[in-house]
Order: sequence, then structure tokens, then C-alpha cells
Amino acid sequence: MPKIANISGKKAVKAFLKFGYTHVHTSGDHAILQKPNAPSLSIPLHKEVAPFLLKSQVKKANILLEDFLKALK
Repeated sequence: MPKIANISGKKAVKAFLKFGYTHVHTSGDHAILQKPNAPSLSIPLHKEVAPFLLKSQVKKANILLEDFLKALK
């Protein structure tokens, strides 16, 4: 299973944008992303996002972890 660590919130948001999500607004230090017919995502804009939280958002978005890691590059 691929490792998911040391990923900033900004990099994660950029990766989700590649999958059709749009950055709707920022609430506090969280970016709110939306996509038609998909659940909204809340990504913390921290220097490093906890791997378990990022995995849960990737799963919620119905994206394969491998595809998400490729989108980060």
C-alpha cells in the first residue's frame, strides 16, 4: 500500500482540483471543496495534513489512493 505522508493542505487541494473539485470557500483554516453529485470535502490548510484524515477524504471522494498520489506529482 502506498505511503501518504508529509503532504501539505495546499498540495492536497491542488490534487483534488485535478479530479473535478472546485475550491468554493475557506472556513477558518479549512478549504471547502465541492463537486456536482459528490460529497463536499473539508481539507485543513496545514503545513502537514494527518495521513488518516487525508485517506478518509480521498475515500469520501471515491478516488483511488494510487490515483491521488499520482495527482500530487
